[in-house]
Amino acid sequence: MSLSSKIMDELKIAMKAKDTVALEALRAIKSAILLAQTESGAKEEISESDEIKILQRLIKMRKDSATIYTNQHRPDLAEPEIAQIAVIEKFLPAQLSEAEVEAIVASIIAATGASGIAAMGKVMGMASEQIGGQAEGKTISAVVKKLLV
Repeated sequence: MSLSSKIMDELKIAMKAKDTVALEALRAIKSAILLAQTESGAKEEISESDEIKILQRLIKMRKDSATIYTNQHRPDLAEPEIAQIAVIEKFLPAQLSEAEVEAIVASIIAATGASGIAAMGKVMGMASEQIGGQAEGKTISAVVKKLLV
């Protein structure tokens, strides 16, 4: 089942339940996917990795917004953002722990023989490709820096 059809099913459920937070998050996902499809000029579905990137971007936007609202002492605005993050995260693959990311990055470094911070771009590219949507870019970057220094 594609992400678009899962979103549509969840959208119907949220409409029936009158869950405004879920509706807003699901409509944002649907909109972002439709926008990505029209940008590429293709009528067919976008790839699963592109869908994951879209979801991660939506989550990052909401985390940034929630942080800003919290810093400005506006919990009334931060709470819906955090609730929407929970709705969007349901569609992402299970996230890896930092130890699991570290093991994957260590194996990439061993396989490529990379050493020093100069090889960070190469290792980051391979790690991001291998890990996919299972960890945030910040986490991967921190682990790569830690292991290469």
